[in-house]
Amino acid sequence: MSTVTETLPATAAAMPHPHDVPVTVIEATSAWRLVNFAELYAYRDLFRFLTWRSIKVRYAQSAVGIGWAIIQPGFQILMFTLVFGGLAQIETDGVPKAAFYLVTMTAWTYFSNALTAASDSLVGNATMISKVYFPRMILPLSAASASLFDFAIAFAFAVILLLSTGFVPNLGVLMLPYLIALMAVSAFGLGLWLTSLAIQYRDVKHAMTFVMQILMYAAPVIYPVSLLPETYKLPGNVVIWPQWIYAVNPMVGVLEGFRSAFLATRPMPVGWIALGTLSAIVVTVTGAWYFRSREKVFADVA
Repeated sequence: MSTVTETLPATAAAMPHPHDVPVTVIEATSAWRLVNFAELYAYRDLFRFLTWRSIKVRYAQSAVGIGWAIIQPGFQILMFTLVFGGLAQIETDGVPKAAFYLVTMTAWTYFSNALTAASDSLVGNATMISKVYFPRMILPLSAASASLFDFAIAFAFAVILLLSTGFVPNLGVLMLPYLIALMAVSAFGLGLWLTSLAIQYRDVKHAMTFVMQILMYAAPVIYPVSLLPETYKLPGNVVIWPQWIYAVNPMVGVLEGFRSAFLATRPMPVGWIALGTLSAIVVTVTGAWYFRSREKVFADVA
């Protein structure tokens, strides 16, 4: 005789109440919500992985390794000293030209590398974007963060050189953490604009070379702000302040702040730094808005 075992349906009392069942709702988010910090924090491990991957890939199978973090700005310092300081005889606020360019290029090299990496972050990870969901803002954020590794190496080397040649930092060094943060936020904010445009218009990637050249000459990298007049009179007796207009560029306050701290070329330009901070906030907020407004099409055009 065979025995048949039947599975009886669960009783109503044993079944979970509908309100006890977790429900996941997928919905579009508004572009006006610029940053979902809770979501970014939840994906912090991915951020760490992408940042470390960018650092390792940069020096993979490299004979010089992290030495490139010193060679790149070092070569530019040499060229600027010979060409602009020697041949063109551009004034450097009374300090040795090599020291002038050393302080400048350490900060500018970070900004240039971080902005270039951030602008290419979506295009370079197009395959990952089209296959899995994660906060897309992690990509430009990790790109800008990875470049801080190179900056730390170059900055430490620059400080050692300055100290060995007799330059002693003043109290302005207390502003350095803020200046570094302003420099990083500026690169990240502008990177949000460029990477959002680059994934849809690939011309941006090809244009980055001369864009960075324009930005370099639009910042006091090879010349001091003191070469600009403090006031300028337009026709009709309209007076403008070229140095303050120039300081709308956040890197003006950053570069002059670095020089002030290490070379004492001028008092710490707090006003220019404040104006640059406001400008960086505007660029970052609008960049985040545009990034979020275009985020829904990234996977389609990647």
